[in-house]
Amino acid sequence: MAGDRSTLRICMVAHNAYGALAGSVRGHIGGVEWQTSLMAKQLVRRGFQVVVLVWGEGPAGDETTCDGVRIIKMCRQTEGLPGLRFFHPRWSSLTRALARADCDVYYHNSAECVTGQIALWCRRHGRRFVYSVASDMDCDVALPDLPGLRERVLYRLGLRRADRIIAQTRTQQAMLRTGFGRDSVVIPMPCAGPRSGEYVPVSPPAVGPPRVLWVGRIAPVKRVELLWDVAAAMPDVCFDVVGPLEPETVYTREQCRIAGDLPNVTLHGRIARERMPDLYRQASCLCCTSRFEGFPNTFLEAWSYGIPVVSTFDPDGLIAERGLGVAASDVAGLVRGIRGLLASPERWREAGDNARRYYSENHTVEAVLPRFEQVFREGLRSA
Repeated sequence: MAGDRSTLRICMVAHNAYGALAGSVRGHIGGVEWQTSLMAKQLVRRGFQVVVLVWGEGPAGDETTCDGVRIIKMCRQTEGLPGLRFFHPRWSSLTRALARADCDVYYHNSAECVTGQIALWCRRHGRRFVYSVASDMDCDVALPDLPGLRERVLYRLGLRRADRIIAQTRTQQAMLRTGFGRDSVVIPMPCAGPRSGEYVPVSPPAVGPPRVLWVGRIAPVKRVELLWDVAAAMPDVCFDVVGPLEPETVYTREQCRIAGDLPNVTLHGRIARERMPDLYRQASCLCCTSRFEGFPNTFLEAWSYGIPVVSTFDPDGLIAERGLGVAASDVAGLVRGIRGLLASPERWREAGDNARRYYSENHTVEAVLPRFEQVFREGLRSA
């Protein structure tokens, strides 16, 4: 059996992760993709063999290597005939890539039809499957983010047949148990922030107006329109908005138009990863306007730099409980939260210190990766 080998081989299926792995700014790169890339490269450094399956993009060739991670490319995302491409080439190329990876444990993060497809293949071929929750919506029994019957059926099948399930919060863990009858283990996601010797506490800006950072997709689920109301109510504060402005939709066009009429809002669009630390360091806080999330990678990045978060989404109540910023429920609450932090350097510094401490104790690679390794090995032993 494959699991008898001394070196654990892990296959991570993340269709959109090529850009994050290769350092590109093209294509969809969200928190799932960055975390997959980070985990894959760090697991390699810890002595594991890691394969990541991605869409067919980038330079020619169906396989490449990046920082020790073996990358196998499936079909192109746009390949095939509409209506038929679900089965071929998408499902067929996934099946071929799963076999070609030839790993002990297969890992997938995010609710998709792919969850069930991987689970079916693993069950048929005697391999172990570990599923990781990406969002609270993945745990909602109604599956509001999966409108298609085919996607819902396959995702539910994947949940049922997963050998191990990882949740990011206790809330997700309870939702999975209540809605799907599945147990899970709560493991925080890793984030590669400044190490102890590199970390320099950020000070409130002494010159110029304070800056508030917002990072995410310009999409209805992120509710960036709330930020425009916050910006309109705080003309003395600058707002930096980072995130892809494509694909162009009626919603993105309207939001960009509104932002263009606000003199204190800067739309940066998509920017290179190496520029993000400067934006965090110059920000007084990170603002989140989402109603639902998983555990935003942007929170972890901000906290790693000692930057408080003012948010309408508070995972497990951590922001309020640990003093990591301010939890709000509406625009007025966001404005009060930001104003309160800006008005009190002591309160701002305390929230920043709490944020950095929470990150260091819970989300560094050194704190998180051993827990993932344990789940991978437990999944293998469950055979």
